[in-house]
Amino acid sequence: MSNARFAVMVVFGLIIIALGLSAFTVNEREMAIKLQVGRVVETNYEPGLHWKIPGYQTVRKFPRRILTISDQPERIFTAERRALQVDFFVKWRIVNPVNFYTSTGGITEVANDRLTEIIRNAIVTEFGKRSVEEAISVERAELMQDMLATATDTATGLGVELVDVRVKQVEFPNDVKNAVYREMQEERARVAAELRAEGRESSEALRSGADRDRTIILADAYRDGQILRGEGDAQAAAIYTKAYNRDAEFYQFYRSISAYKKSVGNAGDILVLDPNNEFFRYLNQSSGEQQ
Repeated sequence: MSNARFAVMVVFGLIIIALGLSAFTVNEREMAIKLQVGRVVETNYEPGLHWKIPGYQTVRKFPRRILTISDQPERIFTAERRALQVDFFVKWRIVNPVNFYTSTGGITEVANDRLTEIIRNAIVTEFGKRSVEEAISVERAELMQDMLATATDTATGLGVELVDVRVKQVEFPNDVKNAVYREMQEERARVAAELRAEGRESSEALRSGADRDRTIILADAYRDGQILRGEGDAQAAAIYTKAYNRDAEFYQFYRSISAYKKSVGNAGDILVLDPNNEFFRYLNQSSGEQQ
């Protein structure tokens, strides 16, 4: 092989190497920035083939996909100074690669640490405004929205967007769990005692009212009965008087017959009297002949 041919092959090889070092690609799942002596000189690359000056310019690539932070549970305090163990996760993505590079050096782990601290501060702030009941039940959705809003402004300076912040689990720490359960039991017992007392009070009121109504009803019934009885006696006396005035002898006879019937009207009754007693006056006066 001649020296000229060898030189051509060397030059051609160097050209191939230079082209390989100068070319770089960006796919749909990436975003890239071009650095020149550590300073950003170009960004917003479209997917495809691009060029750089080898050794003088470098390219940094960052993922476009949504990233997740799932940190260890945090111990925080509510408005009534009640300790809670809060487990959360964060969804985020890079939206400004230049700001992301200048603020974190383009290192995802650094961004995770800073975002975790931002979210932790937001959790402490928002939980500190609420009671335990509001934090775990009544205002759970509103709480997460406020956490996201609180952390978003700070995260924007990192060149990232917070997509979502979610509280996965809220528990009482082990050192306060028993005390909290004991307080809950005491509170439930107090409420139950109040309800029982209110029930007894209502029962006594109903019973007293029923007894009062019963007494009134019986008194009214007795009064009405006495009135009716008096009216009946008056009517009977009037009838008796009218009958007596019409035929006194017959009235006396009827009364005597009624007395006989009442005194000896049952089987086995025995009545011992003098035959000449006035009681048998009508019987002694009666006489009959057998036909």
